[in-house]
Amino acid sequence: MSQPSGPLKGLRVLDLTRVLAGPTCTQMLGDLGAEIIKIEKPDSGDDTRGFAPPFWPETKESAYFLGVNRNKQSVTVDIAKPEGQALVHRMLEHCDILAENFKVGALAKYGLGYEQLKAKYPRLIYCSITGFGQTGPYAPRPGYDALIQAMGGIMSLTGEPGGSPQKAGVPVADLFAGLYGCIGILAAVNHRHATGEGQHIDIGMLDTHVAWLANQGMNYLATGENPPRLGNQHPNISPYQEFPTKDGYLILAVGNDPTFERFCRNFGCEHLLADERFATNPKRVANRDLVTQTLTPVMKSKTTTEWVEALEALKIGCGPINTLKDVFADPHVKARDMVVTMQHATGKEIQVIANPVKLSATPPDYRSPPPVLGEHSESVLSRLLGMSAAEVAALREKGIV
Repeated sequence: MSQPSGPLKGLRVLDLTRVLAGPTCTQMLGDLGAEIIKIEKPDSGDDTRGFAPPFWPETKESAYFLGVNRNKQSVTVDIAKPEGQALVHRMLEHCDILAENFKVGALAKYGLGYEQLKAKYPRLIYCSITGFGQTGPYAPRPGYDALIQAMGGIMSLTGEPGGSPQKAGVPVADLFAGLYGCIGILAAVNHRHATGEGQHIDIGMLDTHVAWLANQGMNYLATGENPPRLGNQHPNISPYQEFPTKDGYLILAVGNDPTFERFCRNFGCEHLLADERFATNPKRVANRDLVTQTLTPVMKSKTTTEWVEALEALKIGCGPINTLKDVFADPHVKARDMVVTMQHATGKEIQVIANPVKLSATPPDYRSPPPVLGEHSESVLSRLLGMSAAEVAALREKGIV
């Protein structure tokens, strides 16, 4: 592993997270230069090592695990055993941050809860990511992405009118919780710089989900009415939706009245400008079905590529509905270096999705690929705790590491 160069260089994180929300948080910290020591259960490791297929070709590594575990060192420790707990305590003496996403109270059984650690490690920043947070009636419940999407309201907003509720195609509740956890940690680091004090960060997936209901949440608070499912239409802007073209589909995003006028004057729809039902965005929102019916035959008159060229020339928002094959072949995505190739411990080259944060002076770095299980146990215990190879071997014999 090369030395970090990012803005968080010098911070060390003891990573007790697994699956997605927590690893998303710690991978972001690792990409930005923090040293991440990922503690995994001996023999099995992070659950996502078994979330497959697909595996990366010619390896036993799941694509799921590879996606959120680069820039981490894998150390196997059985924290259910006293000797394993003692190892974690010894490592904490050298760490700035502990991140975990166990169920509420689970780590306290092993003497690793925040209240048990804060007196001994007053500078420790301790981030807990759970389904429902540390307090409240749902706190003991486990959190799963689809469950949070259901309870948090996004499924009631997603899907076709009159159809069944739909979850998003990627686990957004997990991902947002991880990113909010990262934001909380960075805020706590700054506070510690000023005061020397660590603190506990309590991230509930349901909380973060409610926080990003955004305009739809505000629409409800303003009216007291549940927003309906609109398929791919926008609740506050029209036309802002998908339309069929001659050979596929296109997103048309007309963000304001001057843009709508520009669209109409250039594509044979001038007569709509004299129609009161199309005169302003609020009128078009109120008559969204009419807008859709009127513009659909217009949009079917050209291919997707022809529409993109014509609309972009007029600075009217648009874009094709890409498959993932299209996305990763897109020249702009390529130009932004959104895929990184890394040499894995198996000897295979793997590709991972890059960090999107572009920093001019201290950009994210890609020091090490996602580790194989226990890859760094001996090196970390030796470097951090001064343990000999024989001592590590003895712990391994007992199943502690």
